[in-house]
Amino acid sequence: MKLISGGVCAAKGFKASGLHCGIRKDKTKKDLSLIYSEKICNGAAVYTTNLVKGAPLIVTKQHLRDKKAQAIICNSGNANTCNADGVEIAKKMSQYLSSEIGIDENDVLVASTGVIGQPLDIKPIKEAIPELCDKLSENGGSDAALGIMTTDTVKKEIALEFEIGEKVCHIGGIAKGSGMIHPDMATMLVFITTDIAISGDMLQKALSSDIKNTFNMLSIDGDTSTNDMVVVLANGLAENAEIVTEGKDFDVFMKALNTVNVALCKMIASDGEGATKMLECVVEGAKTEEIAKKVAKSVVCSSLLKAAMFGSDANWGRVLCAIGYSKADVDIDKIDVKFKSKSGEILVCENGAGVDFSEEKAKKILLEDEIEILVDLKDGDYSSNAWGCDLTYDYVKINGDYRT
Repeated sequence: MKLISGGVCAAKGFKASGLHCGIRKDKTKKDLSLIYSEKICNGAAVYTTNLVKGAPLIVTKQHLRDKKAQAIICNSGNANTCNADGVEIAKKMSQYLSSEIGIDENDVLVASTGVIGQPLDIKPIKEAIPELCDKLSENGGSDAALGIMTTDTVKKEIALEFEIGEKVCHIGGIAKGSGMIHPDMATMLVFITTDIAISGDMLQKALSSDIKNTFNMLSIDGDTSTNDMVVVLANGLAENAEIVTEGKDFDVFMKALNTVNVALCKMIASDGEGATKMLECVVEGAKTEEIAKKVAKSVVCSSLLKAAMFGSDANWGRVLCAIGYSKADVDIDKIDVKFKSKSGEILVCENGAGVDFSEEKAKKILLEDEIEILVDLKDGDYSSNAWGCDLTYDYVKINGDYRT
């Protein structure tokens, strides 16, 4: 399994494009993206659990009922959420694209991201679709990644090459996510493509299983978005024997999918709104996996800890505090905590109590832009990882005037 270039176009038969159509005021920023497969795909998706859902999610869920899709169209700059005509607009996006590119409108998935509660004008999207289709390219993955960004400061894409049954296979993904990230059964916007042959049921099983340990363990600010979704399309052009049951081939695909998803999680955490540091909480020694997850997620979600990490303050008491209110079944008197980065590692808490440590060394460790918070519960064999970022002044600045 090796890293390659190409993003969502790394898999055989996939093309993508992205352009500025006029939704966003800044003409230098792309705001409309397209991912297209030359062959119809088996598809799977997970969606936000927020009761308020963007209209595109409703349409996409309808179109994926048969677990088939061939294209994804996504706009940024407007979430198309809480609009009276939202579903109608989302359906028009699929209709206009299907008419232009020559596929069934039910095989078009729709996504939107941006401001909630603002009407979405279909005109600039309709007028841009012909050019969007003309620009489709095997080198268009980066343009598509740029077109789905909102407050993101960097594009997020990855691709891998691996083998299944002596067939060379590929998987690639792009993501957007910087704020309003605290997923539950979904996350941000993530689009993944692969050329493996796998049934729709097994593709859904793989995705639903993996997000429990990847995107569901990611939090930037504790807010679950209205438009979160993860979509995977598999067109079978790698020509491996179709995966229809669990087994060796399914395990290989799961490893590839997990590698992509973990990488995208880290990219999103690193690019949290106003963030200067990526945080990863690694929990070991839990009695159950569920306990490990609760503890890891509680730590990365702590606003007080996130603020301390921004200030490079080794305030380990905030780690213990977050564990204490996680409602996880742990023995506080056993817990060890360490801080780690490329500048070193330091023990700050042992058996639930503070230890003498060098504040100077701790400061040096916490000044790095990637910090690991290592928690050992010393109570079992289960572990979990969660990702987040520090909480900075700029987070408030960004969200203080996000709409205006």
